[in-house]
Amino acid sequence: MRKIWAVVLFFCAAVSAAVQAQKPVAIEEARGKDDALIRSQQRAEFAYRQLQEAQYKRGLAEQDYLNTRDAYRAARQRADDLKREVDALKKALDVARNRESAARKVYEKELNAVDRLPRNSRP
Repeated sequence: MRKIWAVVLFFCAAVSAAVQAQKPVAIEEARGKDDALIRSQQRAEFAYRQLQEAQYKRGLAEQDYLNTRDAYRAARQRADDLKREVDALKKALDVARNRESAARKVYEKELNAVDRLPRNSRP
């Protein structure tokens, strides 16, 4: 019977030693799992901050694009308006040049008529 108690006692001591040996491992595993969780959360937070920054920069870029597109459209409209004005002024200039040319021809005709008239010489 002593042998049975010795075996039971030995078995209990072995189990106790095994449990004691596993406790630090279990604590380390739990600590390792907590560290892994914390690192994972930190990476997720960092990724979220990057996402927010990217969204902010996209918003700025989108606003810049819209402002520039609107300015381009306004400039193109202004250019079209100026083109129409230039065309109208070019026509007015052509009309003025034609009138000048016609007036010059009339003037030269009248000047030649004066030159053809006999001149009275005075003593």
